[in-house]
Amino acid sequence: MTYTIGLMHPGSMGSAIGAQLRARGHLVLWCPDGRSETTRRRAERAGLEAEALPELVSRSDVLLSLCPPSAAEETAAQVADLGAGDAGTIYVEANAVSPSRVQHIADRLAPMPVIDAAVVGSPPVGGKYPTLYLSGPGEQADRIVELFTGTDVRPHVLGDSIGKASALKLAYSSYQKVSRVLAAVAYGAADTYGVADELLEIAAKRTRSYLVETDYIPKTAARAWRWGPELEDAAALLADAGLPDSLVRAAAETLTRWDGNRDERLDITEALGALRVEGDLHNLS
Repeated sequence: MTYTIGLMHPGSMGSAIGAQLRARGHLVLWCPDGRSETTRRRAERAGLEAEALPELVSRSDVLLSLCPPSAAEETAAQVADLGAGDAGTIYVEANAVSPSRVQHIADRLAPMPVIDAAVVGSPPVGGKYPTLYLSGPGEQADRIVELFTGTDVRPHVLGDSIGKASALKLAYSSYQKVSRVLAAVAYGAADTYGVADELLEIAAKRTRSYLVETDYIPKTAARAWRWGPELEDAAALLADAGLPDSLVRAAAETLTRWDGNRDERLDITEALGALRVEGDLHNLS
Protein backbone atom coordinates (compact mmCIF):
# COMPACT_ATOMS: atom_id res chain seq x y z
CA MET A 1 0.00 0.00 0.00
CA THR A 2 1.25 3.48 -0.83
CA TYR A 3 0.71 6.56 1.31
CA THR A 4 0.83 10.32 0.98
CA ILE A 5 3.09 11.77 3.66
CA GLY A 6 3.22 15.41 4.69
CA LEU A 7 6.75 16.10 5.94
CA MET A 8 7.23 19.00 8.34
CA HIS A 9 9.98 20.04 7.80
CA PRO A 10 12.81 18.56 5.69
CA GLY A 11 16.03 19.17 7.58
CA SER A 12 18.92 16.77 7.16
CA MET A 13 17.10 13.97 8.99
CA GLY A 14 13.67 14.72 7.54
CA SER A 15 14.85 14.96 3.93
CA ALA A 16 16.80 11.70 4.22
CA ILE A 17 13.75 9.93 5.66
CA GLY A 18 11.60 11.52 2.97
CA ALA A 19 13.94 10.18 0.30
CA GLN A 20 13.65 6.70 1.81
CA LEU A 21 9.86 6.89 1.64
CA ARG A 22 9.96 8.21 -1.93
CA ALA A 23 12.15 5.25 -2.94
CA ARG A 24 9.39 2.92 -1.70
CA GLY A 25 6.83 4.59 -3.97
CA HIS A 26 5.16 6.88 -1.42
CA LEU A 27 4.29 10.48 -2.27
CA VAL A 28 6.05 12.88 0.12
CA LEU A 29 4.87 16.49 0.37
CA TRP A 30 6.57 19.44 2.00
CA CYS A 31 5.66 23.10 2.49
CA PRO A 32 8.24 25.60 1.15
CA ASP A 33 6.61 28.68 2.75
CA GLY A 34 9.20 30.54 4.82
CA ARG A 35 11.90 27.94 4.25
CA SER A 36 15.48 28.70 3.28
CA GLU A 37 17.06 28.08 -0.11
CA THR A 38 19.15 25.35 1.51
CA THR A 39 15.98 23.58 2.62
CA ARG A 40 14.50 23.96 -0.85
CA ARG A 41 17.52 22.37 -2.49
CA ARG A 42 17.50 19.58 0.08
CA ALA A 43 13.82 18.85 -0.60
CA GLU A 44 14.37 18.84 -4.34
CA ARG A 45 17.26 16.40 -4.08
CA ALA A 46 15.07 14.11 -1.99
CA GLY A 47 12.32 14.18 -4.63
CA LEU A 48 9.74 15.84 -2.39
CA GLU A 49 6.72 17.61 -3.85
CA ALA A 50 6.08 21.21 -2.79
CA GLU A 51 2.61 22.03 -1.54
CA ALA A 52 0.96 24.81 0.46
CA LEU A 53 0.33 23.83 4.07
CA PRO A 54 -3.50 23.60 3.91
CA GLU A 55 -3.32 21.29 0.89
CA LEU A 56 -0.46 19.31 2.43
CA VAL A 57 -2.53 18.64 5.54
CA SER A 58 -5.72 17.77 3.65
CA ARG A 59 -3.95 15.41 1.21
CA SER A 60 -1.80 13.49 3.68
CA ASP A 61 -2.46 10.08 5.17
CA VAL A 62 0.44 10.65 7.57
CA LEU A 63 1.82 13.94 8.89
CA LEU A 64 5.43 13.47 9.97
CA SER A 65 6.78 16.24 12.20
CA LEU A 66 10.58 16.40 12.16
CA CYS A 67 11.58 19.91 13.12
CA PRO A 68 13.64 21.69 15.80
CA PRO A 69 12.19 20.75 19.22
CA SER A 70 11.40 24.39 19.96
CA ALA A 71 9.03 24.46 16.96
CA ALA A 72 7.22 21.18 17.68
CA GLU A 73 4.16 22.66 19.39
CA GLU A 74 3.88 25.55 16.94
CA THR A 75 3.96 23.09 14.05
CA ALA A 76 1.21 21.00 15.63
CA ALA A 77 -0.81 24.14 16.32
CA GLN A 78 -0.62 25.12 12.65
CA VAL A 79 -2.12 21.75 11.74
CA ALA A 80 -4.81 22.08 14.42
CA ASP A 81 -5.69 25.62 13.30
CA LEU A 82 -6.38 24.30 9.81
CA GLY A 83 -9.20 22.29 11.32
CA ALA A 84 -7.36 19.00 11.08
CA GLY A 85 -9.95 16.75 12.63
CA ASP A 86 -9.75 13.79 10.29
CA ALA A 87 -9.31 10.78 12.53
CA GLY A 88 -8.03 8.84 9.52
CA THR A 89 -4.86 10.93 9.29
CA ILE A 90 -2.01 9.99 11.62
CA TYR A 91 0.20 12.67 13.15
CA VAL A 92 3.68 11.36 13.97
CA GLU A 93 5.40 13.58 16.53
CA ALA A 94 9.04 12.61 15.97
CA ASN A 95 10.83 15.50 17.65
CA ALA A 96 13.08 15.39 20.72
CA VAL A 97 10.51 16.74 23.16
CA SER A 98 9.36 15.65 26.60
CA PRO A 99 6.49 13.18 27.13
CA SER A 100 4.37 15.96 28.63
CA ARG A 101 4.83 18.08 25.50
CA VAL A 102 3.88 15.14 23.28
CA GLN A 103 0.72 14.65 25.34
CA HIS A 104 -0.08 18.36 25.00
CA ILE A 105 0.31 18.04 21.23
CA ALA A 106 -1.93 14.97 21.19
CA ASP A 107 -4.60 16.82 23.17
CA ARG A 108 -4.34 19.80 20.81
CA LEU A 109 -4.80 17.63 17.71
CA ALA A 110 -7.62 15.37 18.96
CA PRO A 111 -9.44 13.53 17.46
CA MET A 112 -6.54 13.05 15.05
CA PRO A 113 -4.49 10.10 16.40
CA VAL A 114 -0.94 10.98 17.43
CA ILE A 115 1.99 8.60 17.49
CA ASP A 116 4.88 9.50 19.78
CA ALA A 117 8.09 8.80 17.86
CA ALA A 118 11.83 9.21 18.26
CA VAL A 119 14.64 8.77 15.77
CA VAL A 120 17.85 7.41 17.26
CA GLY A 121 20.86 7.29 14.98
CA SER A 122 22.22 9.18 11.99
CA PRO A 123 20.17 10.07 8.88
CA PRO A 124 19.57 7.02 6.66
CA VAL A 125 22.22 7.73 4.04
CA GLY A 126 25.49 6.01 3.20
CA GLY A 127 24.54 2.69 4.76
CA LYS A 128 23.27 4.08 8.08
CA TYR A 129 20.15 2.54 9.64
CA PRO A 130 18.50 4.73 12.29
CA THR A 131 15.80 3.28 14.54
CA LEU A 132 12.38 4.92 14.67
CA TYR A 133 10.88 4.17 18.08
CA LEU A 134 7.09 4.40 18.23
CA SER A 135 4.54 4.50 21.03
CA GLY A 136 0.84 5.13 20.84
CA PRO A 137 -2.38 3.52 19.61
CA GLY A 138 -1.55 0.06 18.30
CA GLU A 139 -3.46 0.17 15.01
CA GLN A 140 -1.88 3.47 13.99
CA ALA A 141 1.58 2.39 15.15
CA ASP A 142 1.27 -0.70 12.97
CA ARG A 143 0.49 1.51 9.99
CA ILE A 144 3.67 3.49 10.59
CA VAL A 145 5.64 0.25 10.80
CA GLU A 146 4.12 -0.72 7.44
CA LEU A 147 5.03 2.69 6.03
CA PHE A 148 8.72 2.15 6.74
CA THR A 149 8.89 -1.49 5.70
CA GLY A 150 11.72 -1.96 3.22
CA THR A 151 13.45 1.34 4.05
CA ASP A 152 16.71 1.92 5.91
CA VAL A 153 14.69 3.29 8.83
CA ARG A 154 14.00 0.50 11.32
CA PRO A 155 10.70 0.96 13.21
CA HIS A 156 10.39 -0.42 16.74
CA VAL A 157 7.12 -0.27 18.69
CA LEU A 158 7.47 0.33 22.44
CA GLY A 159 3.82 0.05 23.42
CA ASP A 160 0.45 1.81 23.36
CA SER A 161 1.28 4.63 25.78
CA ILE A 162 2.24 8.03 24.41
CA GLY A 163 5.44 9.21 26.08
CA LYS A 164 7.58 6.09 25.93
CA ALA A 165 9.36 6.99 22.68
CA SER A 166 10.06 10.58 23.69
CA ALA A 167 11.25 9.47 27.13
CA LEU A 168 13.66 6.99 25.57
CA LYS A 169 15.01 9.62 23.18
CA LEU A 170 15.61 12.22 25.89
CA ALA A 171 17.01 9.69 28.36
CA TYR A 172 19.58 8.70 25.75
CA SER A 173 20.21 12.31 24.68
CA SER A 174 20.78 13.39 28.28
CA TYR A 175 23.76 11.06 28.38
CA GLN A 176 24.99 11.11 24.80
CA LYS A 177 24.87 14.86 24.20
CA VAL A 178 25.97 15.99 27.66
CA SER A 179 28.86 13.53 27.55
CA ARG A 180 29.98 15.15 24.29
CA VAL A 181 29.99 18.55 26.00
CA LEU A 182 31.90 17.15 28.97
CA ALA A 183 34.42 15.56 26.60
CA ALA A 184 35.02 18.94 25.01
CA VAL A 185 35.67 20.76 28.29
CA ALA A 186 37.77 17.88 29.68
CA TYR A 187 39.93 17.85 26.58
CA GLY A 188 40.15 21.65 26.71
CA ALA A 189 41.43 21.53 30.30
CA ALA A 190 43.99 18.84 29.48
CA ASP A 191 45.11 20.78 26.42
CA THR A 192 45.56 23.94 28.49
CA TYR A 193 47.98 22.11 30.78
CA GLY A 194 49.77 20.25 27.98
CA VAL A 195 48.50 16.75 28.81
CA ALA A 196 45.92 16.23 26.05
CA ASP A 197 47.76 13.27 24.49
CA GLU A 198 47.99 11.52 27.82
CA LEU A 199 44.26 12.12 28.43
CA LEU A 200 43.41 10.49 25.11
CA GLU A 201 45.66 7.54 25.95
CA ILE A 202 43.77 6.99 29.21
CA ALA A 203 40.39 7.35 27.51
CA ALA A 204 41.30 4.91 24.73
CA LYS A 205 41.60 2.11 27.27
CA ARG A 206 37.80 2.04 27.62
CA THR A 207 35.88 0.18 24.93
CA ARG A 208 32.24 0.64 25.92
CA SER A 209 29.83 3.26 27.23
CA TYR A 210 29.39 3.96 30.92
CA LEU A 211 25.67 4.00 30.19
CA VAL A 212 25.53 0.21 29.90
CA GLU A 213 27.21 -0.26 33.29
CA THR A 214 24.07 0.10 35.38
CA ASP A 215 25.55 -2.06 38.11
CA TYR A 216 27.90 0.84 38.84
CA ILE A 217 25.03 3.15 39.89
CA PRO A 218 24.97 1.85 43.51
CA LYS A 219 28.77 2.08 43.62
CA THR A 220 28.56 5.69 42.52
CA ALA A 221 26.06 6.38 45.30
CA ALA A 222 28.36 4.82 47.88
CA ARG A 223 31.31 6.89 46.68
CA ALA A 224 29.46 10.17 46.21
CA TRP A 225 30.91 11.61 49.43
CA ARG A 226 34.39 11.33 47.89
CA TRP A 227 33.53 12.08 44.28
CA GLY A 228 31.67 15.32 45.04
CA PRO A 229 34.68 17.23 46.43
CA GLU A 230 36.85 15.85 43.61
CA LEU A 231 34.45 17.26 41.04
CA GLU A 232 34.43 20.61 42.81
CA ASP A 233 38.18 20.73 42.27
CA ALA A 234 37.72 19.60 38.68
CA ALA A 235 35.31 22.49 38.20
CA ALA A 236 37.94 24.84 39.60
CA LEU A 237 40.43 23.44 37.09
CA LEU A 238 38.04 24.20 34.23
CA ALA A 239 37.41 27.71 35.51
CA ASP A 240 41.16 28.34 35.79
CA ALA A 241 41.49 27.20 32.17
CA GLY A 242 38.79 29.66 31.09
CA LEU A 243 36.32 26.87 30.34
CA PRO A 244 32.69 26.46 31.46
CA ASP A 245 32.47 24.72 34.83
CA SER A 246 28.71 24.63 35.36
CA LEU A 247 28.15 21.05 34.18
CA VAL A 248 30.76 19.63 36.51
CA ARG A 249 29.52 21.72 39.43
CA ALA A 250 25.99 20.45 38.70
CA ALA A 251 27.31 16.88 38.81
CA ALA A 252 28.93 17.59 42.17
CA GLU A 253 25.65 19.02 43.45
CA THR A 254 23.78 15.95 42.18
CA LEU A 255 26.12 13.70 44.14
CA THR A 256 25.07 15.44 47.37
CA ARG A 257 21.71 13.66 47.07
CA TRP A 258 23.60 10.49 47.96
CA ASP A 259 25.35 12.02 50.97
CA GLY A 260 23.38 9.83 53.35
CA ASN A 261 24.52 6.62 51.64
CA ARG A 262 28.23 6.73 52.39
CA ASP A 263 29.80 3.33 51.71
CA GLU A 264 26.38 1.63 51.86
CA ARG A 265 25.55 -1.45 49.81
CA LEU A 266 22.45 -0.40 47.86
CA ASP A 267 20.80 -2.03 44.88
CA ILE A 268 19.95 -0.03 41.76
CA THR A 269 16.35 0.66 42.83
CA GLU A 270 17.47 1.95 46.24
CA ALA A 271 20.22 4.07 44.68
CA LEU A 272 17.83 5.68 42.22
CA GLY A 273 15.30 6.19 44.98
CA ALA A 274 17.90 8.05 47.05
CA LEU A 275 18.77 10.17 44.00
CA ARG A 276 15.18 11.30 43.59
CA VAL A 277 13.46 13.79 45.85
CA GLU A 278 9.78 14.21 46.54
CA GLY A 279 8.08 15.94 43.63
CA ASP A 280 10.55 14.72 41.01
CA LEU A 281 8.10 12.29 39.41
CA HIS A 282 5.61 13.76 36.97
CA ASN A 283 3.06 12.23 34.59
CA LEU A 284 4.43 8.68 34.71
CA SER A 285 1.03 6.97 34.70
